[in-house]
Amino acid sequence: MRERLLESGLKATHQRIVVYEALMELHGRHPMAEEVYQLLKPANPTISLGTVYKTLDTFAEVRLIHKVLSEEGGKRFDANTTAHSHIYCSNTKEIIDFEDGELDALLQAFLHSRNIRNFELTGYTLQLNGKKVDPENHVSISKSTK
Repeated sequence: MRERLLESGLKATHQRIVVYEALMELHGRHPMAEEVYQLLKPANPTISLGTVYKTLDTFAEVRLIHKVLSEEGGKRFDANTTAHSHIYCSNTKEIIDFEDGELDALLQAFLHSRNIRNFELTGYTLQLNGKKVDPENHVSISKSTK
C-alpha cells in the first residue's frame, strides 16, 4: 500500500495508509466515506470523518480509486480501478460491478467514430440505474443466445 501511494505521488502517511486499507477491506461494496470511517475508527480513534473525506477525495484526484455517484447524487468510492461499469439498484442502494469486453469495444468504436476534437479521452464510465425486481435475489447478466 505504501508503494501504491508513493507511485501516485502521495506521501505514505499513517492516515492515508489506514484509510486505503479500510477501503480495500470494503472492496466490492462501494462504500461511502462514513462506512470507511466507521471501519477504521475503533483502531484509529484520533482520525476524523473530515480527514477520511479529504483522503478519499485526494485518492480519487490521483486516480488511486474512483468516485461512483448514486442515483441520488451520493458519493461512494471504488478501489477497483480496472475498466468496468456499474449497475445501481435504487431500491437496495447496491452498486454492482460488471465487466463486458464486447460493450467496451462498442463504446470505444462509437467514441472513435465521433471525431471528438480538442478533447483527450482518459476514460469513461457507464452506470445503469434501475431497481431490483426481486430485492432478495442477486442481479445477473448473461449474453442472450438469440
